[in-house]
Amino acid sequence: MSINIFPILFCSIIALCCLIQMAESTDATKSSSAAAVAAGGTDAAVHIVYTERPQDEQPEAYHIRTLSNVLGSEEAAKEALIYSYKTAASGFSAKLTPQQVAEISKQPGVLQVVPSRTIQLHSGPGKLH
Repeated sequence: MSINIFPILFCSIIALCCLIQMAESTDATKSSSAAAVAAGGTDAAVHIVYTERPQDEQPEAYHIRTLSNVLGSEEAAKEALIYSYKTAASGFSAKLTPQQVAEISKQPGVLQVVPSRTIQLHSGPGKLH
C-alpha cells in the first residue's frame, strides 16, 4: 500500500501560511500601549519564533516563559505575545526589537526566529477573491 504525501504536504503549507496570516491580523487588532513598551518601541516588528515542542509543559506556558526571559517579566511576555502555535508548528509570534530577536535566538529550545511576512497565494486566471 503506497501513501501519497502530496495532499498532506500541501495542507501543511496552507496551514502554515494561514497561521502566519493570523499572526499578522491579530497584531493589527492588538495595539495596547503596554505591548508596545514591552516590545521596545517603534522599531519592533512581528517575528515568528519556532521552538522545540515542550515535554512537561503546556505550549503557551512554555512560550510565555521563553519570552519572559528576554522581556523581563511574565506580564510583559503576555502583553507582547500575539499568538501561540501549537498544532502545525511549535512556537509563537511576538512583536520584538532587533536586540530582543538577538537575545531570544540564544534561548534554550529556540530553533529559529524569522520576520513575519504575508504571502499571497495565486489562484490562477479565474481568481476566487
